[in-house]
Amino acid sequence: MMSVNTNVGAMIALQNLNKTNNALEMTQNRINTGFKVSTAKDNGAVFAIAQTMRSEVAGIRSVKTALENGVSSVDVALSAGSGIAGLLIEMKEKAVLAADSGLTTDQRTALDNDFQALKTQITTIVNNAEFNGINMIKASGDDVVTIANSDGTNTITVAAQDLSLAGLSITSNDLTTGTNASTAITAVDAAITSLNTSLGSLGTGAKALEVHSSFVTELQDSLDRGIGNLVDADLAVESAKLQSLQVKQQLGLQALSIANQAPQSILSLFR
Repeated sequence: MMSVNTNVGAMIALQNLNKTNNALEMTQNRINTGFKVSTAKDNGAVFAIAQTMRSEVAGIRSVKTALENGVSSVDVALSAGSGIAGLLIEMKEKAVLAADSGLTTDQRTALDNDFQALKTQITTIVNNAEFNGINMIKASGDDVVTIANSDGTNTITVAAQDLSLAGLSITSNDLTTGTNASTAITAVDAAITSLNTSLGSLGTGAKALEVHSSFVTELQDSLDRGIGNLVDADLAVESAKLQSLQVKQQLGLQALSIANQAPQSILSLFR
């Protein structure tokens, strides 16, 4: 039926053109943002899942930072411990030399001065072995306690180790006599044994933090990939779709133009 009141063909052409324009707008938005789901309007369920995963990733980033700080604190303690180990070896050398009964008083005094200076160096190292406000090797040192998961319910603890002179039990030793030197040898040997045990404990703790940090990094990577699979647009597909929709839009405009000309043919019936 031909009518001048209702142009059905034009209405249908306009509806199809509007659908094409909407699809074209969506495709252009995906290309511009890189997301196929950028808001809840695009896909409410997928958007909610992605947001939950993003929240988990944010928590994991905080865990990684805490673990990295923990590793740094333990590394500082280990470096300080290695320095102390070298000083203890020097102290033993001085003590062994001082145990020689043939030394003069001046020689023994010189060795004792060196011995006491080495003890002072140990104290200096202990007092300065600090990272981010944490000193693991001073007397009553700070344990390293780091969060291990994103909700903070699990932690990893690396216990402090007292590497001070008192902790190593060498506070009062001197080399002023041969007897004192022999006593110092025994004390320094015990201090070396104690230090090695402490370094072993710190090393085990550092390894635990590093292993968990690697796991957390892999977990974050997996979540990031999962989020990408949910919301990222395939730009190759969207680019091809864009070209197709642009052609379809041009055809739609032509179809609408033709449909709008249909009422003009009615006039020819009255000529």
